[in-house]
Amino acid sequence: MQDWPSATDEHPPSYVLELYITGATPNSTRAVRNIKAICERYLAGRYELAIIDIYQQPELAQQARIIAAPTLVKKSPGLVRWLVGDLSDRPRVLRLLGLNAGPDDASQSGQNK
Repeated sequence: MQDWPSATDEHPPSYVLELYITGATPNSTRAVRNIKAICERYLAGRYELAIIDIYQQPELAQQARIIAAPTLVKKSPGLVRWLVGDLSDRPRVLRLLGLNAGPDDASQSGQNK
């Protein structure tokens, strides 16, 4: 695990994320690509990402009360939060994760990067 010093904590919280998708649809593929890019850029070395195909594991989606896909669930740190969509609105995803968007991120809203 990589150390990220901060004023309040020597080790920032690890992020535990679950991404629920529906097979290899374009929206699911885009969501996987987008969340992986975001995690590698902002959370490198401090996240766990589980990708769950609700067609292959419907019981997990039912337990998590997933009613639409793709859905990103932030399990930790902090409160559990959900975000539905292909995750191309980077500033929105960063807000869900409790991260600050930089100036370059504001221009990526709605783009498939």
